Amino acid sequence: MAGAFPTPAQLFDLSGQVALITGASRGLGWGMAQALAAAGADVVLVARGAEAVEARAAELRDAGLSAHALALDISGQHAAEQAVAAAQERFGQLDILLSNVAASVRKPVQELGEGEWQHVLTNGVTVGWRLARAAAPPMRQAGQGRMIFVSSINARIVRPEMAAYAAGKAALEGLVRSLAVELGPDRITANAIAPGYFLTDGNAPLRRQRPEFHDWIAGRTALGRWGMPDNLATAALYLASPASSFTTGSVLLVDGGITVKI
Repeated sequence: MAGAFPTPAQLFDLSGQVALITGASRGLGWGMAQALAAAGADVVLVARGAEAVEARAAELRDAGLSAHALALDISGQHAAEQAVAAAQERFGQLDILLSNVAASVRKPVQELGEGEWQHVLTNGVTVGWRLARAAAPPMRQAGQGRMIFVSSINARIVRPEMAAYAAGKAALEGLVRSLAVELGPDRITANAIAPGYFLTDGNAPLRRQRPEFHDWIAGRTALGRWGMPDNLATAALYLASPASSFTTGSVLLVDGGITVKI
């Protein structure tokens, strides 16, 4: 029917789109990669470990989805350009950038060394800037694009000894707003997702060693629980999809309400 409202399947369909996803071999990055691939995107999975990222790409291909693995340390000075070039070489275009990068050094601010500070900020914000700079030209050529950056609730609320991490994520959100304004005329959107506490393999040892921490975090949220990777994956799918065509410069909090509960 002419003029009919798009179906949910159409609004979230990524068929014909190419997505570059960093930190994609485990945890939240892997969850988001699965969501974009399941929606029809050709995904390029980027991670440091060659064996792990190849296995993840094979897992998606075995499920009938389109995936390419790229073993690369994205924090390297020229890694962003290499990743974007690899996506274009493999699939001929780049439509979606999902920058999932972070590093943390937990120390009191007076004990944090210059090199440690720079390392955390490089991963927290500089890599995102490099990826955006590399991804903008092919998106501009295509006349559209989606840039998604994984921030953190720690851009707003922090625990002790997180100065560099919090500063990097706060700066990343400033970058997102600037990209939204600068790239908007080219129909390129830029948004961030700010996750709260999620159950992942990476934090499983901490939760086993300190069950009281698990319970404390759950009690701090409005929903009374930790997040599951699927809860973040659907947020990424929204921001990557046609459904978010008028959403840009935003930070989508996916935290179970931990930032609003007193």
